[in-house]
Amino acid sequence: MKLRPISSLSLGLLIATSALLAGCNSDDNNTEVTPPASKPVPAQVGERPLFLVRQMQDSALKTRLEQCTTDNFYRNEFSIGHRGAAMQFPEHTKESYQAAIDSGAGIVECDVTFTADKALVCRHSQCDLASTTNILAVPELANKCSSPFTPADAANGVSASATCCTSDITLAEFKTLKGKMEGSNPKATTAAEFINGTPSWRTDLYAGNGTLMTHAESIEMFKKAGVKMTPELKAASVSMPFDGFTQQDYAQKMLDEYTAAGVDASQVFPQSFILDDIKYWVANAPEFAKQAVFLDDRYDYNSAFDPQNSATWSPSMADLKTQGVEIIAPPLWVLVALDADKKITPSEYAKAAKGAGLKIITWSLERSGLLKNGGGFYYQSITEAIDNEGDTFELLDVLAKDVGVIGVFSDWPATVTYYANCMDL
Repeated sequence: MKLRPISSLSLGLLIATSALLAGCNSDDNNTEVTPPASKPVPAQVGERPLFLVRQMQDSALKTRLEQCTTDNFYRNEFSIGHRGAAMQFPEHTKESYQAAIDSGAGIVECDVTFTADKALVCRHSQCDLASTTNILAVPELANKCSSPFTPADAANGVSASATCCTSDITLAEFKTLKGKMEGSNPKATTAAEFINGTPSWRTDLYAGNGTLMTHAESIEMFKKAGVKMTPELKAASVSMPFDGFTQQDYAQKMLDEYTAAGVDASQVFPQSFILDDIKYWVANAPEFAKQAVFLDDRYDYNSAFDPQNSATWSPSMADLKTQGVEIIAPPLWVLVALDADKKITPSEYAKAAKGAGLKIITWSLERSGLLKNGGGFYYQSITEAIDNEGDTFELLDVLAKDVGVIGVFSDWPATVTYYANCMDL
């Protein structure tokens, strides 16, 4: 992709901004501020975006995307690494994060939970260690699991299970584990069989030795790479307070680790599904709250929730804005609907959020496996229009152009990087 020339006005603003940031970085101020990049950072998008383009039905969008196949690609903040690059690398590992960075994600996610000694670590769920690490293969740690491995009992219709939490073990013990691809085998009769449950549409080529990360380590890695950061404060699976550790302590400690690392709040997009966490940051860390992301899962506990009916959402978009929410982030399907001609269009939810002045981020592209059968959970509002892998780009185009999202989480961020560069986002 050819880079556009910088106008004299843009150049003047860049020089002025650089001078301002240089002043902020003086010896009298210990806060480290990341200056604007002097030049775009190259990205390696690989073969998958091209594979998706080739699957598309003929259209103006396909033609446009085809014209970019020989371009150079660069890092873009529209592209957000969901747990890193979890389609091919074990999620929330150093290797997954590096793959996201290499493929052009301008923002990378660490889901933040805590260990028995209250250290913050990167895991999607406090109690997912049995399905995302080798803990069941380490007897001394497997014995500490909240619910040790129980084999399947096919005769009685009982699935295999195990619940192993970060809060069951110390930080030192956590760091001895290895990340694996998310998955488990419900028919397993042994722990080894249970561990071997990677979905068929993912790969174990790069799995089995993933390096687990603390939250602080992820900050240093992202800071060194020059990408922005989007930590998610995970809902605790244990009763809070946990050994005196309150939800407010947890919410504050997550942000404190950025401050301690000298990372400016402008580089951070803190997230939570819990509205009270957002309110806490608004009241106690307003500099971080400016980019706080309310992850909206109201569909999950309200059976009447309908993205096309505002009467089923509470609080309203206007109420959320009044309470200090600036960015809202529902899953893909909440933001789109089908019109009478089965064309993908913005949902009423999307229109209302935009009308209330909320910015929108969405999740998670390329997490549904093969799309030939309608795409599953993430495509449920537009299933009738989804029948091939190229529809990934059809949806992404509507989200970018019609819904107006400011960023898209993806399990393979190279796809979003390709689109963002090709469309000059």
